[in-house]
Amino acid sequence: MLKVDLPKRRADSHKGDFGRLFVLAGSRGMLGAALLCGRAAIRSGTGLVYLAVPDRCADQVNCAAPELITLGVDGLRDFERLPFNFTALALGPGLSERRVIAEKILNYLSKKRFPSPIVLDADALAVYNGRPEKLAALDLNLILTPHPGEMSRLSGLSVEEIQRNRLEIAAGFAHRYNCLLVLKGRRTVVADPSGNTYVNKTGNPGLATAGTGDVLTGMIAGFCAQGLSARQAAVNGVGLHGLAGDLAAKDKGEYGLIATDVIEKIPYAIRQSN
Repeated sequence: MLKVDLPKRRADSHKGDFGRLFVLAGSRGMLGAALLCGRAAIRSGTGLVYLAVPDRCADQVNCAAPELITLGVDGLRDFERLPFNFTALALGPGLSERRVIAEKILNYLSKKRFPSPIVLDADALAVYNGRPEKLAALDLNLILTPHPGEMSRLSGLSVEEIQRNRLEIAAGFAHRYNCLLVLKGRRTVVADPSGNTYVNKTGNPGLATAGTGDVLTGMIAGFCAQGLSARQAAVNGVGLHGLAGDLAAKDKGEYGLIATDVIEKIPYAIRQSN
């Protein structure tokens, strides 16, 4: 049985005790990715989730997820105006052409020597396709969450080679580029720069559906925001994500499982394994 070690909550706790997560996500036609990521983070126990979407869409997104604090962020200047008190960031889900904002934010945070974990997924990773050395040069506390196709574009290796040698390639990449790597897929691999690896055993084929990667990004970033180390957050995130998928599949079967089903099962997965 999956066991995780999440911090106990004091009786006199308040929302500020459980992290402040900034999420840059969403674009025209891809606002659902932003909502999935933000809702997964808050279902994972994050106290405050700030969801940054295109300014013209902020009110609609806020109505769709009233638990989230919705921000209109269309460029680096908008980000610079925000309070600099985030305990973690997540950049990438559904960004599309807005990926340039993610790159500018990362360069800005690099100059500020931002210490907290930053989860990069999807379009935020695509900025660095074929040039992962640029990620290492940022000298930030990065967690990368590619699926095999994204890993191929990032590293220059073929998908076939990656799938044949998932553990070795993930470990080598994390060490070479000084990041924590979450290589998604069946038996998701978590590798850290020191050579430590973890292979997840939860999950089922029902998770192979649009949006579940955005959910995973929100979960990992949410655990980071609550004070877990990058490795703890990643290992707990992938394990609980898979377990939530298993609980959803038990109720609805694998064929009809969708990403929102996984989000609704996150609290039950945490309760079962904590």
